[in-house]
Amino acid sequence: MPSGPLYPGYFADPFVLLEGGVYYAYGTGLHGEAGTRAFEVLSSPDLVHWTPHGGVLEPLSAQRMDYWAPEVARQGETFYLYYSVGDGDQGHHLRVATAAHPLGPFVDLGVNLTPDEPFAIDAHPFLAPDGTWWLYFARDDLGSGRPGTVLAVAPLHNMTRLGEIRTILRASGDWQRYEQGRAMYGGVYDWHTLEGPFVLWRDGQFHLLYSGGAWINETYGVGYAVAPHPLGPWTEPVPGAHVLRTAGPLLGPGHASVTTLGGQDILVFHAWDAHHTHRQLHAAALSWEEGRPMARPRSS
Repeated sequence: MPSGPLYPGYFADPFVLLEGGVYYAYGTGLHGEAGTRAFEVLSSPDLVHWTPHGGVLEPLSAQRMDYWAPEVARQGETFYLYYSVGDGDQGHHLRVATAAHPLGPFVDLGVNLTPDEPFAIDAHPFLAPDGTWWLYFARDDLGSGRPGTVLAVAPLHNMTRLGEIRTILRASGDWQRYEQGRAMYGGVYDWHTLEGPFVLWRDGQFHLLYSGGAWINETYGVGYAVAPHPLGPWTEPVPGAHVLRTAGPLLGPGHASVTTLGGQDILVFHAWDAHHTHRQLHAAALSWEEGRPMARPRSS
């Protein structure tokens, strides 16, 4: 993969879908001068040369909201787009929209997948080898020694309804600290954050990639956990941002997804531009060293 950003514009929380020999990348946010569509989509034949197609989802209302972290899964002839919508760091819930083509237009189904969650983001649909679907996501949880945003999973029924939600991974180290003395939910906490889950099945194990820490900081990075089942138990063989971290010109990389190119796993992620003004689309080969995933970005 080439060094540096693959697309000059803003493109945070990238997810890449390979469909019909074409790569489709979806990114956070509203697109266009008036924010008339959510989730810009790019297409590419090779993960290097990208064509923009504009936004793919009509906003839910005229009220200005934040649309974050889209991911798309295909079942049958239908494409399902999972995303969160809310007001800044408050009140995000997961929703789902459908389309007949990766370029949309996607139509929201009117379903709040997480009505009982105070904050839920970063939905990741995963098809297990046994044919079952699961939805991984991040949610707020105060019930541990390191309160903050944790990772959870639920079985995905009919692609539009969640089963029982279970927390699967909590913060375990200082590198996952988001902010000290953060005012949240009527209290003040030493807040930690795990987000951006992405699951792979490799060599008889489930591998969970996730981002930890504060996305605005250079300490933000990608760690991983392994499990024998989609529900876990999930353990971290190597604590820390072992998969991807700030190095050289690469600033604050995170929120990764994985696709393949010529049989090689490719990690797609965002990182800050040199002036720390916006996040951009990047990719790097993902190698497996003694069964452990590690990205190998090229130096600029």
